[in-house]
Amino acid sequence: MSERRRSAVALSSRAHAFSVEALIGTNKKRKLRDWEEKGLDLSMETLSPGEQLGENEDSTHCLDLNPDSEQSTGSDTEALAERTSCSFGSHSDLTAPAPDAPPSSALSMDEIQVELQCADLWKRFHDIGTEMIITKAGRRMFPAMRVKITGLDPHQQYYIAMDIVPVDNKRYRYVYHSSKWMVAGNADSPVPPRVYIHPDSLASGDTWMRQVVSFDKLKLTNNELDDQGHIILHSMHKYQPRVHIIRKDFSSDLSPTKPVPMSDGVKTFSFPETVFTTVTAYQNQQITRLKIDRNPFAKGFRDSGRNRKAIVAALTKAPEAYYTRVKQLKTETISSGKSQLWSFYSYCIP
Repeated sequence: MSERRRSAVALSSRAHAFSVEALIGTNKKRKLRDWEEKGLDLSMETLSPGEQLGENEDSTHCLDLNPDSEQSTGSDTEALAERTSCSFGSHSDLTAPAPDAPPSSALSMDEIQVELQCADLWKRFHDIGTEMIITKAGRRMFPAMRVKITGLDPHQQYYIAMDIVPVDNKRYRYVYHSSKWMVAGNADSPVPPRVYIHPDSLASGDTWMRQVVSFDKLKLTNNELDDQGHIILHSMHKYQPRVHIIRKDFSSDLSPTKPVPMSDGVKTFSFPETVFTTVTAYQNQQITRLKIDRNPFAKGFRDSGRNRKAIVAALTKAPEAYYTRVKQLKTETISSGKSQLWSFYSYCIP
């Protein structure tokens, strides 16, 4: 028995090549090489075209593998897995953005631009001192806020909203002899926050960019108990309108009765020429005349055929400083005709 074992050990090299041990070892080595080639192919797929191997380069050299090494099958398998994962990384690692890259939502919001429409008209009012009437029932603005928006993602959904915030913490009064607004004291207590959400919301960026976004239906009121959704303001205070663009995925806190939430998905625009002072009756005659000339809804005040009933209704809204004079003009206008009609209208505009 011992002799047979010795003879098996003493086999010649040619005889050993046909032994069971040699055949099993060759089969294992062949499987290892096949596995290594598959691993190399997988790792090559994760490389970008510029990083792929040249035609004359040795793949085993790039992977730092030696198929003829004396290592065991298990150790070779672990080494290959470790080298391919650390050297080349996963496909997601190769395509991931740099750590400092800003989020895509921030980039898209930064590209948004808003252009004020009728900017020349706003500037004319601003140079004089824009006034906006506020009433209990609510009064529309003139000029109305109209904007053109660009830079939106055509496929993203957006809300467009507007609010009006105080310029400062002061209350004002109009000085007639100098035709100027002067500080009269501290502002009144803050009013409940209101946000006007454009009725076309929610809409795609493409829809918003194809139209002029108008806030002509927005109304101003001094009724702090208003339940109609109007913007609540104090009289004789200065305010700044603001336009907000809110992405759908950042709109969970958007409400008509809460301040607009500030976040990466919200962008706000304001225009200095749209600042105005709230009044219950126009104080500056230049503003009165300009509104009559430019407001299409004031056509009746340019028409000399205005009836007495409308004149009396307009009289009740005239500035107190001119009330006595307007009352005198009322009688004169009715009896004398058109010559003094314009004088009456110049004082008395709703």
